[in-house]
Amino acid sequence: MADFLISLPALEKNARLLHETGVRSGAKMLLALKAFSTTTAFDTIRPWCDGCCASGLYEARLAARHMGGHIAVFSPAYREEELHELLNIAHHIDFNSLPQWERYREACLAHPRYQNGELQLGLRVNPCYSTGHTAIYDPCVPGSRLGIPPEELCGADLRGISGLHFHTLCEQGSAELIDTFRAFEKHFGHLLASPSMRYLNLGGGHWITKPNYDRSALVQLLQAIRTDYKVEVYLEPGEAWAIHSGVLRATVLDVFPSLGYQHAILDVSASAHMPDVLEMPYRPDVYCLQPGGTGKPAVSLPGEEYSQAGESGVLPYTYRLGAPTCLAGDIIGDYSFPAPLSPGDTIILDDMAHYTIVKTTHFNGVPHPSISLLHADGSRQTVCRLNYADFEHRLG
Repeated sequence: MADFLISLPALEKNARLLHETGVRSGAKMLLALKAFSTTTAFDTIRPWCDGCCASGLYEARLAARHMGGHIAVFSPAYREEELHELLNIAHHIDFNSLPQWERYREACLAHPRYQNGELQLGLRVNPCYSTGHTAIYDPCVPGSRLGIPPEELCGADLRGISGLHFHTLCEQGSAELIDTFRAFEKHFGHLLASPSMRYLNLGGGHWITKPNYDRSALVQLLQAIRTDYKVEVYLEPGEAWAIHSGVLRATVLDVFPSLGYQHAILDVSASAHMPDVLEMPYRPDVYCLQPGGTGKPAVSLPGEEYSQAGESGVLPYTYRLGAPTCLAGDIIGDYSFPAPLSPGDTIILDDMAHYTIVKTTHFNGVPHPSISLLHADGSRQTVCRLNYADFEHRLG
């Protein structure tokens, strides 16, 4: 049975590093639930986390119930009944358009939590400055629906607004953030300098826990923003909390030749279990559980030996790793191995904790991988095992 395996020590390492960066800079570090929402792991993260960023009501409920701390909410649009509940949960609610803000302004300003200062309200803005390379993840592409462009705010009534929010990065470093902030400052710096402004949310996409990330440059930027504009600064990384902390362990179901390829069918699906492999597209590192191998994935079990797969044709045996679904393009990729694959072999897909578990589906009725935690003592705890009843119930 396929299994998402999450290392609690690896999660804690990331969380401590993010907390240290927050302490040095004075900024608040929030966990973006859209990237990682495995609540059974929250006890490991909670001591080092200032709260959560939620993409709507369900994630806000999850944050309030399982994490606590500061809850910042942004959605491209709110339904009225959702917003009424969010007013009782969130500490920041950011609006994506002036019409939405104008529609709900009076209800927000009349709420007791706003009047006593427990709730603050903000706008997401678009600095119109792209640094990414994948259009589907770039909120600054022409025609973007995310964030209010500068010209739309000219002469706008910002009564009740005390914060600004932008989110434009994806898997990027501090240099891209610095460049983006300068573009933001050019368009919106005069608004941020207003005495009514109390916070700036720099969004997510920050690779703060990657080994080559320049955390000193980030700290200097955050300190300067707090000093120059006298606002509280928030970051809401997602991947940085969970990167290199989880793997997806799969099993080879069948191996066969067809049309010039050797195919290995696994019990996992890119479409259903790893959609970024198709959407980004993203090529995960792959390992096989084989004795005498070299290298190992980010999360390994005691006593296991691994061989790292190479590009197609690099090692003696090349296979196209595919899924047990009817989607012709449900292919993980072409990989080579030092020894032949056989049914029953274990394949490990590396770095699968973030933006995987939160995106999984039951497409084609493929059984869902279980979710397990790896503790510091090497013990393994299965915390979620979905079955046929879950599949049937979800579909009504």
